[in-house]
Amino acid sequence: MSTTPFPWQDRPQGNTDVMWRYDANPIIDRYAIPSSNSIFNSAVVPFEDGYAGVFRCDNKAVQMNIFAGFSKDGINWEINHEPIVFGAGNTEMIESDYKYDPRVCFIEDRYWITWCNGYHGPTIGIGYTFDFKEFFQCENAFLPFNRNGVLLPQKIDGKFAMLSRPSDNGHTPFGDIYISYSPDMKYWGEHRCVMKVAPFTESAWQCTKIGAGPVPILTDEGWLLFYHGVINTCNGFRYSVGAAILDKDRPDKVLYRSQPYLLAPAESYEMAGDVPNVVFPCATLHSVEEDKVTLYYGAADTVTAIAFGKLSEIIDFVKTNSL
Repeated sequence: MSTTPFPWQDRPQGNTDVMWRYDANPIIDRYAIPSSNSIFNSAVVPFEDGYAGVFRCDNKAVQMNIFAGFSKDGINWEINHEPIVFGAGNTEMIESDYKYDPRVCFIEDRYWITWCNGYHGPTIGIGYTFDFKEFFQCENAFLPFNRNGVLLPQKIDGKFAMLSRPSDNGHTPFGDIYISYSPDMKYWGEHRCVMKVAPFTESAWQCTKIGAGPVPILTDEGWLLFYHGVINTCNGFRYSVGAAILDKDRPDKVLYRSQPYLLAPAESYEMAGDVPNVVFPCATLHSVEEDKVTLYYGAADTVTAIAFGKLSEIIDFVKTNSL
């Protein structure tokens, strides 16, 4: 059994929410490294005797890039002061106007990183590392425009699988979740629609656009997918967190999907910042044996926070309150 401490805080007394926030949020301040304007929408994974992560750090010119970081406990982080530099992976073409909103997924023998990559507009960048010191960049997965590329942590019928959200070149006023497959992490196809936005009258918090969040978690019920949903209000977009359960063997098939949200902007650090009213999930740590999940999310596009829940309770909530 691992001796690495699992980042966790028990549900506060009297709290009946399915997920609850860490009482010392945010865990990463916007100025955690000297150059940063904001640190948010970032990904973490278990690594060696602690945790490693890839963090979105926008600098004071608001240039968007990704940085490696490390932690012993998953809460207190040391983030490198310089962005990740990529060598050539399966391509000699390494071009990027920006990098943001990374996810990290361990598959077979390495840690794969996906992010929104600026190549004539937003698309899905792919890279990998074995040690979080040396990084390699691969071909972009798709043509522009696309965001929220999230890999499944194991192959489906011998092929890599990635969720994504085709979009446009602006701050997209639409978006559904699709899945695509690849034999080699270079060529992607077999695109299938997974989930569309919900009708306004049925679940308004997710009626404008949706996007995959952290790497899905394989459970006895299927793939547990946390995702963000957006409503366009008179005060702008409002981002919340829901969850769905996808079929284990056919992840394009949604078995259950939460009608109510699990987490929505409510605390001051979620409602006030560079982009108000945003909770944006990008990573989880989980223990099936201990029935625990810790969710990392960006708050107001400014800081990084965490929330907690019991896997069994989240699954039951989604099944009981499904669209």
